[in-house]
Amino acid sequence: MGLFTNFFNALWAGILDNKGKITSTGGFLLGIVATLAFKDFYPDLEQSFRRRIRHVRGQQIPHPLPGQPDYVRLEDHTRRKSLALQAIGVDPEENKYEDSDFATGIEGLIGDTPLIKLKSLSDATGCEILVKCEYLNGAGNSPKDRVALSMINHAEKEGLLVPDRGDTIYEGTVGSTGISLAAVCRARGYKAYICMPNDQAAEKSDLLLKLGATVERVKPAPIVDQQQFVNLARGRAQEHSDDPNRPGRGFFADQFENTANYLAHLHTTGPEIYAQTHGKLDVFIAGAGTGGTISGVALALKPLLPDMKVVLADPQGSGLYNKVKYGVMFSPTEAEGTRRRHQVDSLVEGIGVNRLTANFEAGMTLIDDAVKVSDEQAMQMARWLVEKEGLFVGASSGVNCVAAATIAMQMVREGKSGARIVTVLCDSGTRHLSKFWKVAGDVGGSEEEIRLEDVLNASKKS
Repeated sequence: MGLFTNFFNALWAGILDNKGKITSTGGFLLGIVATLAFKDFYPDLEQSFRRRIRHVRGQQIPHPLPGQPDYVRLEDHTRRKSLALQAIGVDPEENKYEDSDFATGIEGLIGDTPLIKLKSLSDATGCEILVKCEYLNGAGNSPKDRVALSMINHAEKEGLLVPDRGDTIYEGTVGSTGISLAAVCRARGYKAYICMPNDQAAEKSDLLLKLGATVERVKPAPIVDQQQFVNLARGRAQEHSDDPNRPGRGFFADQFENTANYLAHLHTTGPEIYAQTHGKLDVFIAGAGTGGTISGVALALKPLLPDMKVVLADPQGSGLYNKVKYGVMFSPTEAEGTRRRHQVDSLVEGIGVNRLTANFEAGMTLIDDAVKVSDEQAMQMARWLVEKEGLFVGASSGVNCVAAATIAMQMVREGKSGARIVTVLCDSGTRHLSKFWKVAGDVGGSEEEIRLEDVLNASKKS
């Protein structure tokens, strides 16, 4: 017994004399064991770290001034966008890329468009006017890129479309939706067949042909006429499906009634605006053709910003202004949707309609006010945007900005100067050269400065 006691005492004394060396050696061995035990987790941890960095990195990184050390500002925008997506029942994880910073194909060019401040219009009105640059969507260069992609995705999920089977997508459109569909169709293995009124700008049908679409131009007609461009597209799709000698099937996209339209804006445009404004905006303004944009954005933002107002910008000849303001489409003596006339008596293309669509009705109760805009006002505003901002935009963008300026002046009169207003720049002026801009005329060479009061007081027509 004494022998064992002496041995352990001697061993303990040796440990105490060399405890520094033993501690270092033990720590080293423990580190090796931990490394071997956790080495399989490293790739996952690295990927998680990189994804986090991508999503917290701010969009506006200030350039260091000369003589200052380089620095990076990190801003966490993920929570704001996640809140917007969660509020509308969308999983934020679905919008993330798995392993890279790039998307695949033309779909990667759709969405996440910039939101910019119009300095000239903001200074002139006393409110902060921001515009969502939807003409920078990279497929068809308009907000209809979102709609086209959404309609195709929904149809594929329901088994109505199958890539490379020979399917053709048919649509009745004044141009922008057809252009977006034609581009996305080519990328997804479909053909596009577009029916459109023959009074639309010729450059739209020319572009459709260059994108490989079949284009059928028809005389303008009321919706009750089976030769009206939307009804004709529906019929052409059915003819395709009924013909056993034709490959694939015909799918009628039906942008006016297909709710995948407003869902595109509910799931993308609205949450993007919420994130880009940090959840701080007072008014959202948009026109309505199908009604998808204004309904989708309203449905996305109103639950998060109950005090925000939604305002319709409506061109002359459209009945939606009266519907929002007074509850009737045309006048108290006319039944809704029965007036026999072509879509809208206006130079403005893409917005304005004389019937209620499923997409407009989806968010109609959330629209608080409406502004009627004449062709002359829209043209003057388009010229203003070129002269003051260097932005060459189409007719509907002019309508939206007139409405934004009108509401801004109204809010200033109500003592709400500095309010933040968001609207949409829909497409480029290059699609409107032969019609809208032909009448609006050249901006260059004019020595007379355009004043905002002249824009807003331009001749009005209902």
